[in-house]
Amino acid sequence: MAQFELILPKMGESVAEATITNWLKNEGDTIDAEESVVEVATDKVDSEVPSPVSGTIVKILAQVNDVAAVGAPIAIIETEAAGDAPAPAAAPVETAAPAPQAAAQEIETSIAAAAATVAPAASNAPIAKNSNGRFYSPLVRSMAKEEGISQAELDAIAGSGKDGRVTKTDLLAYIEGGRAQSAPAPVAAPTPAAPTPAPAATSAPSITPTPGAEIIEMDRMRKLIADHMVNSVHTSPHVTSFVEADMTRVVQWRNKVKNAFQQKHGEKITFTPIIMEAIIKAIQDFPMINVSVDGTKIIKHAHINVGMAAALPSGNLIVPVVKNANQLSLLGLTKSVNDLANRARNNALKPDEISGGTYTLTNVGTFGNVLGTPIINQPQVAIMAAGAIVKKPAVIETPEGDMIGIRHKMFLSHSYDHRVVDGALGGMFVKRVAEYLEAWDLNREI
Repeated sequence: MAQFELILPKMGESVAEATITNWLKNEGDTIDAEESVVEVATDKVDSEVPSPVSGTIVKILAQVNDVAAVGAPIAIIETEAAGDAPAPAAAPVETAAPAPQAAAQEIETSIAAAAATVAPAASNAPIAKNSNGRFYSPLVRSMAKEEGISQAELDAIAGSGKDGRVTKTDLLAYIEGGRAQSAPAPVAAPTPAAPTPAPAATSAPSITPTPGAEIIEMDRMRKLIADHMVNSVHTSPHVTSFVEADMTRVVQWRNKVKNAFQQKHGEKITFTPIIMEAIIKAIQDFPMINVSVDGTKIIKHAHINVGMAAALPSGNLIVPVVKNANQLSLLGLTKSVNDLANRARNNALKPDEISGGTYTLTNVGTFGNVLGTPIINQPQVAIMAAGAIVKKPAVIETPEGDMIGIRHKMFLSHSYDHRVVDGALGGMFVKRVAEYLEAWDLNREI
């Protein structure tokens, strides 16, 4: 007999933790290799975790609603023979438990030593996984390090999570509150001042429901979306530029070819892949839109991976990603868009299919809206909203003079991160997208 640790696998780029939502197997149950044993949820997608080995579940380490870090063990599986496990354990599972505690004590000792010598930069000090009787997730530790929050400062923050755990929302509220207690102590002081909790004024105002009001608890995905949106606005100074594109040639071409396109390729062609193609061409003209920000570094992406916001039956949103979109033809984009949209509606997306985006398109015109001011999908720096295509009277310039005609018009709204995208670049980019759409070839082959 041998024991194997079932670990939480990587769930996609930038995903550091997941919430256990449902165990499909119980302690004592026998499982086969590649059989799903637990359902987990991240801020991106729900997924099932299969077991890489056959055996019996002898212990469940993470309970429902617990947050587990990627790479952390969530269950112990007893296999028939040592050869069943992909890699033999260096020691029995029971002996592995004290190691994190010892590491945490070591870190706490080093922090205390650094404090005694009045270290000049608190951001250089490590953040312990376990401190002051609380567990800190990888995401919280990473955010604390980026913001220069010390261990003592983090320990003093009141947590709203399970067992007083500090969540991302708690940390954001603390940072937005000004971090009054984070000011460094004078060098001459023998010991730093004791930290104080975040000011109560930063918390959301209390609402007293009126008689007859219905109180609806946010579902898990809505809570994650809310956190993601707040974090994006907190991270990026948003600016939005608008351009009205003449979609007449695109509309005429699509009306002409849509039936033949479906008969030939078995796919419905919508406006989404057409707009996406124009965005891809514009990104190739202005590659500094296809970047991310890491501190003071700008990461210029080699690939163009376009996310497309899709509405779910529940009313929530998800953003599947068309990977290497610049390598696809219009037919390839159409197939990818249709496939991802269909599987999004059926909750059948894989974690990798909603991660790694470098730019996002959202179609607010689907809901009859002509304009929108979209929020950037972090860690990207820009997002475009396409409005409804409507008929309008417009001035048409001809060699014989100007005339009034009926044209199909659509607003493009381009929100961008003003830390790295200035108005000139953001404005020229959305204008270039409109120019590609307006110059559409009416004789383009399908």
